[in-house]
Amino acid sequence: MSWISIYYYIIAIVLLVVAVCFANNSLIVFLAGWFGFNFLAVAIAYTANRPQIFRKKQSGRIPTLIRWLFLPFLLCIRFYNFIERYYDPVPALQEIEPNLYLARRLLPSDSEMLRAKNINAVLDVTAEFNALDIALIDEDPDAAIDYLNLPVLDHSTPDRSQLKQGLNWLHAHQSSKNAVVVHCALGRGRSVFMVAAYLMALHPDWSLEKTMDKISGIRSTARLNRSQTKRLLRYKKKGLLKLSDRACLIVNPVSGGGKWAQNEAEIYAALRPYFFLDVRQTSKEVSGKVLAERALKEDFDVIIACGGDGTVTEVASVLVNREVEMGIIPLGTTNALTHSLWGLTSKITPIETACEYIIQRECRKIDTAKCNHDLILLLMGFGFQRTMIEEASREKKNELGQLAYIAGLWTAVSNNEKVTLYVKFDDEEEQQMDVSSFVVANSAPFTSLLALGNGEPNYTDGELDITWVPWDSDAKQPYFSMIEMAFNGALQKNLAGQVKHKQAKRIQIRADGECNYEIDGEIFDDAKLDIQIQPASLKLLLPHQQ
Repeated sequence: MSWISIYYYIIAIVLLVVAVCFANNSLIVFLAGWFGFNFLAVAIAYTANRPQIFRKKQSGRIPTLIRWLFLPFLLCIRFYNFIERYYDPVPALQEIEPNLYLARRLLPSDSEMLRAKNINAVLDVTAEFNALDIALIDEDPDAAIDYLNLPVLDHSTPDRSQLKQGLNWLHAHQSSKNAVVVHCALGRGRSVFMVAAYLMALHPDWSLEKTMDKISGIRSTARLNRSQTKRLLRYKKKGLLKLSDRACLIVNPVSGGGKWAQNEAEIYAALRPYFFLDVRQTSKEVSGKVLAERALKEDFDVIIACGGDGTVTEVASVLVNREVEMGIIPLGTTNALTHSLWGLTSKITPIETACEYIIQRECRKIDTAKCNHDLILLLMGFGFQRTMIEEASREKKNELGQLAYIAGLWTAVSNNEKVTLYVKFDDEEEQQMDVSSFVVANSAPFTSLLALGNGEPNYTDGELDITWVPWDSDAKQPYFSMIEMAFNGALQKNLAGQVKHKQAKRIQIRADGECNYEIDGEIFDDAKLDIQIQPASLKLLLPHQQ
C-alpha cells in the first residue's frame, strides 16, 4: 500500500467520523459523508491501482456524471494543483529533446504557447484532470492535433500495456518530426517517467542515472519516486523499453463483400501512430496461412488477421504455440469468433473496438483445438451445422449477409437428415450415435445455437463442449430442439431435454463412409477424425480482464 493511499484513507476516516459526530446536522453529515466517501473510493483505487475510477476517455474527457460524483475530491486536487503551480520554479513547458517537450497540466492560457511551438501531439498521463480542449491550440479547425490519454494515478506508473502504447505513439510522432508534449499534473513524476522510458528506449546504452541527469538538467523539478524508479528499472531489465513495434496486417480484401475497401482508411489512421504497418493481401493463389508463415519468419511483434473467421483461422493456425501476439480486425459476414471473444461490441463498433484492443496490447492466451491437422478456433460440426455452412455460399452471403446462415439453418432443419457417427469421448468406449446435429465447440457466441448445449462454451477452460441432437423421425422435433438450445444459451445451462451436452478433452469420430463436416465455416471430408483440445495455445490481443 502506497503512502498516498494511506493518506487518503486517513482523510476519509476523519471525514466519516465527523459525519457521525454531527449526526444531528444534516448539512454537515451530507458534506462530510460526500467528501469522506470520495476520498475512501480514491484510496481504494490507489490500493488496487485502478485509474479507471475516473472513467477518463482516450480523448481526455471525464464523463459529466463522474465529475459531479467526485466533485469534492476533484475540487481539492485542483486547489492543490493551483497552489503548486503558483510557486513552481520552472516554466510550464520545456524542451527535453528536439520536438519532445515535458510539461505540467495544460490550461487554456497555454494554448498560445503551444501554438507558437507548433505542437502536433499531446500525451496526457493524468487520470484525474480533464484535458485541454485541443481546438484551442490552433485557430484552424481542420488542424490535425493528435491527442492521447493514458490514465495513470498520481505518484504511480503506467502498466505494461500503457508503456507499449505510449512508447510506440511517441516514436511514431518523433519519427515524423512532429512536436510532442508529454504532461502530467505538474510535470514532475508521471510525465517524467514516460519521457525517461522513451529516452532509454531510444538510447539503449543509457542508464537511468544518465537519463534523469539529462531531464533534470533541463527541468529541475523532474524526479521519480522510489516506486517509479524500481518499475522503470524492471521494465528495462525485462526488455520492455523498445520502440515502434512492427505489425503485419494480413488482409482478405473480399471478406464481407469487400469491407476492407470501405474501412481501410479508418484502420490505417487508428494503427499507424502505434505501429510500423506492413500490409499484405490474400489472393486465390496466396492464402492467409502462407502470408502468416512468411510474417512469422520476419519476426513481427504483432500479426493481425483482417478478414472473416476463415482468414482468422488461417492466420491463427500458424501462430498456435508461438510467442508472437495476434490481433483480429473482423471484416467477415458473421465474425463469430470476435463476437464470442468481445461480446456485442464486435457487432456495434467492430473496427473501432478491434483497433482499440490491438493498440492496448493486452495479451491473453486462449484455448484452440485440432481436428486431425486442421485448427479449430470456434467449432466443427456435422448434420445441421455442415448443411447450414454449405447452403450459405459466398454469393448468398454477399447478397443476404448473415441471413444467408439463417436460411441455411432453416434448410438443414427442414431436411432433418440422419447422420450416423461412431464416437469415442476421451478414454470411454466407442458408441454409435444417430444424430441430426453434432457440434464440437472450443468457443462460440450465443448466436451459434447449435453449440449451446450448456450455454456459451468457455475458451479458457481446457475443455471441448460437445452438443448433439439425437435424430428423431418426427419432423417437428428439430424445431423444438432449436428452441431448447436458445433457452440453453439464455440460461447458461442444459435444460436436460432432447439436446445433449458433454465435455471432453479428446474426441475420436468415424462414420460408415467418409465423415462430412465443417470447421469454422469451411467444408471438409475425412475417413476418421481425432479432435483434441490445445489449452492456452494462442496469444490474442483481447479486452482488459475485469
